[in-house]
Amino acid sequence: MATCLLIPTPYAPKCHRSPTPKITCSSLTGQAQTAKRHLLSLIADQDRGIKTQKDPARRASIVEAIDAMAVLGRDTVTTGTSLSATWRLLWTTEKEQLFIVENARLFGTQAGDVLQVIDVEKMTLNNVITFPPDGAFFVRSGIEIASPQRVNFRFTSAVLRGKNWEIPLPPFGQGWFESVYLDDELRVVKDIRGDYLVVDRAPYDWKE
Repeated sequence: MATCLLIPTPYAPKCHRSPTPKITCSSLTGQAQTAKRHLLSLIADQDRGIKTQKDPARRASIVEAIDAMAVLGRDTVTTGTSLSATWRLLWTTEKEQLFIVENARLFGTQAGDVLQVIDVEKMTLNNVITFPPDGAFFVRSGIEIASPQRVNFRFTSAVLRGKNWEIPLPPFGQGWFESVYLDDELRVVKDIRGDYLVVDRAPYDWKE
């Protein structure tokens, strides 16, 4: 998703009292692609963040790369309809999610895709951890748009589901997250607790 900015050029002719703005869509897109490749290369071998927990130097490098993405996305609106999608976890610092992903085998299963399913029109958010082939743990939330990049959320219900059974669980909590970068492929997020999230658009739509 290209973003166009008007940037003053320092090489305007001397007869001009003010710099002549020029549109730099391609250069910004190039910067974004380079920054994305760098971030994705840093998280590629981190097992969705599990390995990063024991590697402070790698974590610092990833956070630095996320901050660079945030600079590229700082003047964009990331809470519009393009936020609506099934987003698939690539990397996070959220300890609760990582604990479940890492320890699912203790319960005789393994974690599949970890998802955020957002519908801006319906003002809903599902946080989902799948346990193939039939299981899932998901938390439903209501959301509201708080700013061009911030979304407030409040948990409304939670469910642990197997093939032929379902257990409702009491949800609690509320907070906010900011999508500091968003394009057609990738979303980079910071939240109220200082955690980070890197997700891509899943090649499918998750439904309850």
